[in-house]
Amino acid sequence: MDFLLAVKIIIMGIVEGLTEFLPISSTGHLILTSSLLNFSGEKIKVFEIAIQAGAIFAVCWEYRVKIAQIVLGLTNDSRARRLAINITIGFLPAAIIGLLFIKKIKEYLFSPVPVASAFIIGGIIILWVENRQAKSTVSPRIETVDDMSFTDAIKVGIAQAFGLIPGTSRSGATIIGAMLFGMSRKAATEFSFFLAIPTLLGATVYSLYKARDLLTVSDVPMFGLGTITAFISAFFCVRWLLKYISTHTFNVFAWYRIGFGIMILLTWQLGWIAWTE
Repeated sequence: MDFLLAVKIIIMGIVEGLTEFLPISSTGHLILTSSLLNFSGEKIKVFEIAIQAGAIFAVCWEYRVKIAQIVLGLTNDSRARRLAINITIGFLPAAIIGLLFIKKIKEYLFSPVPVASAFIIGGIIILWVENRQAKSTVSPRIETVDDMSFTDAIKVGIAQAFGLIPGTSRSGATIIGAMLFGMSRKAATEFSFFLAIPTLLGATVYSLYKARDLLTVSDVPMFGLGTITAFISAFFCVRWLLKYISTHTFNVFAWYRIGFGIMILLTWQLGWIAWTE
């Protein structure tokens, strides 16, 4: 692996790790970054999905105690069992809709106007939900992920499915949807992390399986370096986000999304970025 390729891989890994769990769409940022780095092709598309595993491993490490409690308590702890079931329930809508409609989504929605619209509309929705919560005199109905019912899980799972729309952001759709359904900002963010584990790992395994004829052993260093870099950047991002939301709203991300959406339209019109890739 030459030095320039290694630098591009590291940059892509950093971008993936920093944007995967923020409500700003990692896909949009990876498209922008790969275009600026002239880092494209069918194998790179697989690479962009595969390195999500690094971000997920960061969440697994951060919540290793909680995950161990869930696994060990499946047979004798009703709270652990309920959370495991809720994660499974929440995972299903995106998994089913993704398998059924991902080709149509890529065909009709993966173009500049729909992606930019998703960024801008998502930003407006975040501002509305945050403003609604700020004016509310009622405390969130669900303070922790352990307080969720099965109905809450399916609602949040349906919200996560909207993240399949390019530019929407899986984490953004999940967190804001959960807050709209009565979850606290912290609980919504943490459940988004837990839902990401089966969702993104499933997407990674499925993508690697589909591209098995395209990949070779020589690709292992590239994928490995990208995954490790994504893990490191996601680890710091997750810790920072948990501290940030304890005293801040998501409004700054909403305005960022609106600005990013406008930038997509401008760079597309000027022919600077090949967003259709």
